[in-house]
Amino acid sequence: MKIAVLFPGQGSQFLGMGREFIDTDTDCAAIMEMAASVCDFPLETLIQDGPMEELTRAVHLQPAITVTNLICYQGLKKAWGEKISAACFAGHSLGEYSALCAAGVLSVEDTIRLVIKRGALMEREGQINPGGMRAVLGKTIEEVEAIIARCADAGIVTAANHNTEQQIVISGSVPGLDAVEKIAVEDGARVIPLAVSVANHSPLVADAVPDFAAFMNEVEFSVPATPVYFNVSAAPEMDTEKIKEMMASQIASRVRWFEIISAMIAEGVDTFMEVGPKTVLKGMMRKIAPKGYKYRALQFDTPEGLEKCMSKLV
Repeated sequence: MKIAVLFPGQGSQFLGMGREFIDTDTDCAAIMEMAASVCDFPLETLIQDGPMEELTRAVHLQPAITVTNLICYQGLKKAWGEKISAACFAGHSLGEYSALCAAGVLSVEDTIRLVIKRGALMEREGQINPGGMRAVLGKTIEEVEAIIARCADAGIVTAANHNTEQQIVISGSVPGLDAVEKIAVEDGARVIPLAVSVANHSPLVADAVPDFAAFMNEVEFSVPATPVYFNVSAAPEMDTEKIKEMMASQIASRVRWFEIISAMIAEGVDTFMEVGPKTVLKGMMRKIAPKGYKYRALQFDTPEGLEKCMSKLV
């Protein structure tokens, strides 16, 4: 058994996430308390009670998702003890910070500080350069890029997330997205708007990169104790300076999720455990794993869900 631990990013949130772990485990409660102390807003109250419009603001949502992921991972570490361990980690977009923390690259406090800053900078760029994101279903990355090229005069658009072979998220200005969607739909694709007001992983947020890189220079990064597959490269990296560079550029770069999971499969990973709210990454596995490849895809965000996962591992 070779296990990859995966962490979700923005879009997986719900009110009350992580509550059962906080209520039943003092170590999980301590993570929430520490994270809340770093924020200048009532993090735990916002996660538990909302309102959802405030929770989904990037400046609030990024620490909210991250602390929930880390609370769930704390529960997993206790359940595994010395018996089981991860062979590698990855996180989808924002989830990459949870992966770095789990791999020993960042402390919990620094992880939360980084995602607060990242969220604030991305929200700033979203206000300066409004845009959005849409999922294109039924087209390969090459086909989507060809459509984007045809719409170059309509506005800025990029293929932001390569999630599965035929699930590509495009990101950019609304006129550009409209133009790409029109051609994609005429060509047989389904296009689904995502509930975001920031064109993440596109040139519209690129001005956040140097500011975030400067902020990150004050944070200590350690060499990963376990390999982390990075969004920017779809490969592990051990050099801490290169990791910092990638984490800064990741804001405006493509999330290469399909390539990450494919690389893990090539390395013999046969168990994929999504640690954090909802089942977005688990759901993608069915569309990424090659036909006939035997694997298990698990997910939990409650102690009860963790128990069910453990019963399938031992």
